[in-house]
Amino acid sequence: MQPDDPTKPVVVREPDALKGARPVLRGGGGREASSLPSNREFAACRLDVKSFAEDAGTLAGEEPVRLHERLMAETQGRGAEVPVRWSATGEVRNAGHVQPQIWLHLTANTVLPLTCQRCLAPVDVAVAVQRSFRFVPDEEMAAAQDDASEEDVLALSRSFDLVELVEDELLMELPLAPRHEACPAPVQLAPADPGVEARRPRENPFALLGKLKIGKS
Repeated sequence: MQPDDPTKPVVVREPDALKGARPVLRGGGGREASSLPSNREFAACRLDVKSFAEDAGTLAGEEPVRLHERLMAETQGRGAEVPVRWSATGEVRNAGHVQPQIWLHLTANTVLPLTCQRCLAPVDVAVAVQRSFRFVPDEEMAAAQDDASEEDVLALSRSFDLVELVEDELLMELPLAPRHEACPAPVQLAPADPGVEARRPRENPFALLGKLKIGKS
């Protein structure tokens, strides 16, 4: 039997007792050369954020608006099958530091049939999000740092709901008063509309005075 070539890299697995065990590439003499990609799988609804960042993980999804209850409420039941597309990547910054930073980068987009506030007809509104979040150990620290920082700071979780975050961010991007650039039909004001009287041009008081003088002559 030929002895192993000590210069040839071999793939070994760390003991199962080690948390997050994954294949490691070792060179001659047992020296660690680099890490191979992890085989861990991640679920968007129960995301282990720290592990996701350590693996530089990537997740992407596409689901209909009807699966997002709060977005459906904004469309008043329209556009149930409109797709919501999103993707997320994890990142560790300052990996060699005592307290490395855990980041999640999110993009999401959709087109929602909202209600035009001028003509009350449906209007398609494109909504897009591109945001990064820094994660800290607990809710108390997240609240304190979020107030004092320009960064979006969230608390670490091993069962973080990424899909809910997508919906939260899209909701915050919705316009307060969606409108057509040009409404498809002229806006008709009903006679009972209290704003009709207010919108009528006021008659010039000097013109009224002129009419009185003509009547007296």
